[in-house]
Amino acid sequence: MAKNVTVFFCKECGYESGKWLGQCPGCKSWNSFEEASAIKKGNDIKRNIATKGEVVKLSDIKTSKEIRLKTNIGELDRVLGGGIVKGSLTLVGGDPGIGKSTLLLQLCKNLGDKGVRLLYISGEESWEQIKLRAKRIGDFSENVYLYCETNLDFIEETIKENKPEVVIIDSIQTMYKPEITSTPGSVSQVKESTNIFMQIAKKLNISIFVVGHVTKEGVVAGPKVLEHMVDTVLYFEGDRYASYRILRGVKNRFGATNEIGVFEMKYDGLREVENPSEYMLGGRTLETSGSVISASLEGTRPILIEVQALVSATNFGIPRRVATGTDYNRVNLLLAVIEKRAGIQINNNDVYVNIAGGIKINEPALDLAIVLSVISSFKNKAVSSDTLVFGEIGLAGEVRSVSQAKDRILEGIKLGFKKCILPKQSLNAIDKREIEGMDIELIGVSDVSAAVELIR
Repeated sequence: MAKNVTVFFCKECGYESGKWLGQCPGCKSWNSFEEASAIKKGNDIKRNIATKGEVVKLSDIKTSKEIRLKTNIGELDRVLGGGIVKGSLTLVGGDPGIGKSTLLLQLCKNLGDKGVRLLYISGEESWEQIKLRAKRIGDFSENVYLYCETNLDFIEETIKENKPEVVIIDSIQTMYKPEITSTPGSVSQVKESTNIFMQIAKKLNISIFVVGHVTKEGVVAGPKVLEHMVDTVLYFEGDRYASYRILRGVKNRFGATNEIGVFEMKYDGLREVENPSEYMLGGRTLETSGSVISASLEGTRPILIEVQALVSATNFGIPRRVATGTDYNRVNLLLAVIEKRAGIQINNNDVYVNIAGGIKINEPALDLAIVLSVISSFKNKAVSSDTLVFGEIGLAGEVRSVSQAKDRILEGIKLGFKKCILPKQSLNAIDKREIEGMDIELIGVSDVSAAVELIR
């Protein structure tokens, strides 16, 4: 007889305990344990040795050329590392209404037109509801199949019978295993569901995309072990009320991490933004104090963004510090460096820092742009609109080098920038022959004081 057993899982790392604990022994997180139900089949728990693996020498393993399936969505292929790897398990997360299902439907349409057999499994919508969304995207081929089910036993059987090349699961929080008594979306159900899909992907060489709901903190709901089990984790970012969307790869076993793809939401689906830098800088005002253009590196792609700052006298005893799109604590640190190392007193002023366009950037290479934008607003003197700025700043006020400085400069040249302020170490590391003849002036600075002198 099956016996119901109550266990507790850490939602951060998946640590299992027979009782509730205030702090997780595995990841040291506080108040992260959630109650779940498990099943033990009596006291006779035996190891199944019918599928015992084989021990082989690493040197004896013959590998075939990595085969990737192009989706014909350039931005998605970029984030995936060049296309879909056969037998991979990919997790797609994002806020409600951000465009996860729309992107995956477009994926189905493009692959179906290429003759790829796909199975779209929905646990949240009916056939008619999916068809209504599909009509906005276009006409689908006969290679795309729909299956509305949440029982994992039926789903596993259907996948083995139909043998599709790509499977879409929308969403993992709606799937359940009948043997587990907890409700769909619980820690134990999500873990078991992901484990089953992982085995299907590896054994049958099927590429599976899994949609995951997110919590109010913006992370995928369920245990953190969910992200460890899958091969690739993609997050959709952006304001749901704005037209742009950013697809970010935070984990990828088959490509670069932190790569991003930029999309624009239209009535007929998501459209690629081939030049994100030009898109992010659209609508900016020229020769305005507090506005500085910087170059951030997202994965392998440099993107130009506008850093805005507003400094105004405070009407209260404690000045306000507001940061939108970047790390609040990092901004406070840079303000302290400005006062201590540059000798500019802004302690009686409110300071607002914003990354225009709603994109979130935490790269240290934005430090110099943030500092110059704050000083520009404080002095009410504009930084030239054709000037590009990037560099990391330390607590001693030094401007430290950043990676791939040449790629950032080339991106600025592409959009017509004539001057670039960068760390002196990065300037010295660039091969002068590579930038010889380029129509741009490079100014290397070694500390904050030297950078401030450039704002007159």
